[in-house]
Amino acid sequence: MAQLSDRLQRLAPSATLAMSQKSSEMKAQGIDVINLSVGEPDFNTPDTIKEAAKKAVDDNFSRYSPVPGYMDLREAIVAKLKNENKLNYTTSEILVSNGAKQSVCNTVMALVNPGDEVIIPTPYWVSYPQMVKLAGGTPVFVNATFEQDFKMTPEQLETAITPKTRLIILCSPSNPTGSVYSKEELRSLAEVIKSHEDLFILADEIYEHINYVGKHESIAQFDGMKERTIIVNGVSKAYAMTGWRIGYIAAPEWIVKGCNKLQGQYTSGPCSVSQKAAEAAYIGNQQCVEEMRKAFERRRDLIVKLAKEIPGLEVNTPQGAFYLFPKCSSFIGKSYNGKTIENTNDLALFLLEEAHVATVGGDAFGDPDCFRMSYATSDENIREAMSRIKHALSLLK
Repeated sequence: MAQLSDRLQRLAPSATLAMSQKSSEMKAQGIDVINLSVGEPDFNTPDTIKEAAKKAVDDNFSRYSPVPGYMDLREAIVAKLKNENKLNYTTSEILVSNGAKQSVCNTVMALVNPGDEVIIPTPYWVSYPQMVKLAGGTPVFVNATFEQDFKMTPEQLETAITPKTRLIILCSPSNPTGSVYSKEELRSLAEVIKSHEDLFILADEIYEHINYVGKHESIAQFDGMKERTIIVNGVSKAYAMTGWRIGYIAAPEWIVKGCNKLQGQYTSGPCSVSQKAAEAAYIGNQQCVEEMRKAFERRRDLIVKLAKEIPGLEVNTPQGAFYLFPKCSSFIGKSYNGKTIENTNDLALFLLEEAHVATVGGDAFGDPDCFRMSYATSDENIREAMSRIKHALSLLK
């Protein structure tokens, strides 16, 4: 019988995309579903960025770009890293890809051999372990619990490192938890990394600008860490440009060259028009970024307040990104209408069917005690969704 490759058999589908699709199907049937499952700003791309894209079309930016992206865009990224992060890179240390998701996957494929171990703190973004498996690597999970604000400690990291460890993946601000590592926390992790030879860290900083505790900190800033760090970032979250598909890595040149070789074989350079739009995002006025950040902060405060009013939920206050990851283990084992909630995926399905609110079970993120809600939606939607969730959870006995 015909069969897909072993490589694909090892992969699990994306739970977030599956939940989003299910809610879209219900909406198509006329059901009023509030979608809190997808990590996407609900704002429109700012007009100045759209104008740059229109101009790029008129100026005939319709041909293949260089594989690592246009030089003008890479120069804009170098300037951004210098101005905002006090990090000095050259254009040969930047590679632009089709979204930060490809940037992560490029890095994993370029550095990880079959049998290599990759340390991933849980809760994690759903795609990290799948990408490691795709490369033939072994994900090693470090359990960063609700009680420690979902942040891995240096002691936990040290314990997880073996001679097979090649890479650590760290997301700050975090998807799915919204936790943000402080400068001192990152410094402590950097000391552990530097004490091991040939150990690298992929720093996923895509939520950099959605930060409620002040300045973003990058682990690449510490002495000896720039050589060990692959920064992944992009325009999707900060500038409401998810569909434009532009991400990048900033990394040592030999790693960039490797990723460039890989990307040259399976996608080539990213969309030419999107690159001109991204360039405009980086060199233009940054007021739009701050306005969106303020809106997300207001929504964060609202959803935290409403979630804390729901009996049975334990809630921390996220410091960045646009997700709430409340602890819901008190509902596991409870039932309604003959259906028992065996795990958080069951709970997410229950909330979709009973409350018509789409969320994502924590099992998909490696945490069986919590579930994820995105508050990248209007205040009105947040209020209505939390009211429905409160009522639905009260039905479980």
